[in-house]
Amino acid sequence: MTVALPLQADPLTVYGKINVTAQSSDEGAGSFSELKSNASRFGIKGDYELDGELSLVYQLEWEVDLTDDANEKNIKGRDQFIGLKGSFGTIKAGRNDTALKLSQGKVDLFNDYEADIKTLWKGENRMNNSLAYISPSFQGFSLLVSHIMEDTPEGKDGQSFALLYGDDALKESKLFASVAMDNEVNGYDATRVTGQVKVLGQLKVGAGLVQQEAVATGKKEDGWLANLSYPLDKYELKAQYQTLEEHKGFSFGTDYKIGKDTKLFAWYSSFDFDNKVDTDYLAIGIEHKF
Repeated sequence: MTVALPLQADPLTVYGKINVTAQSSDEGAGSFSELKSNASRFGIKGDYELDGELSLVYQLEWEVDLTDDANEKNIKGRDQFIGLKGSFGTIKAGRNDTALKLSQGKVDLFNDYEADIKTLWKGENRMNNSLAYISPSFQGFSLLVSHIMEDTPEGKDGQSFALLYGDDALKESKLFASVAMDNEVNGYDATRVTGQVKVLGQLKVGAGLVQQEAVATGKKEDGWLANLSYPLDKYELKAQYQTLEEHKGFSFGTDYKIGKDTKLFAWYSSFDFDNKVDTDYLAIGIEHKF
């Protein structure tokens, strides 16, 4: 996951990702087989030079479900915005991932799969009617701010903030870290600290802490996450453990690159819930980016 558009001016880029798994799923009533499309998407984006050292930036992105019926539910909107970029940073208006969601960088090793951290944690929000600001990087630090407008008289605006340090891909630095908070976003206040560091060569160690509170009830919950990933030739081995109070889940898997933009992968995930049925998933899949 990136938090900024490319630095170079490119008026129009067409891009996308296709990710499909064949999996055995057990959600409490016995195992069954299914095909899942995991946030497969396509979109267009641009960075168009204007006068006064400004650039117009835009993105129109849609999720496509390759395994569902071909109807209106087959396509749904993802990040879609228009904005301006300059020496002050980037301002975007439209539908945007919140600052807290973006603050995880690439720490979630099973993002978009059954073990996505949103399975246990609140805060993985993409909000309509939102303004987003991304500051320039200064000494490795950058600031993200989201303001979500409630479009009804009964509603209340929400805010999301994040302070980031380092490179989330760990290519330009060996450390990525962030602290973020939501205020009245999608019914929750939340505070999250995440980080990932490269040690012993190419071994990546990630961790996260969260506290979330339901605005309506005042119920607070705490959780933590830890994971490891290690590249081995064309493989990447990874494992992750996540909790929220008495809920917990673990996953392990491997990716295998068969081309610059294509990989095969397999993973297993298991969740033990305190107040509902446990779940288990075993999957193999393919992903191609364009």
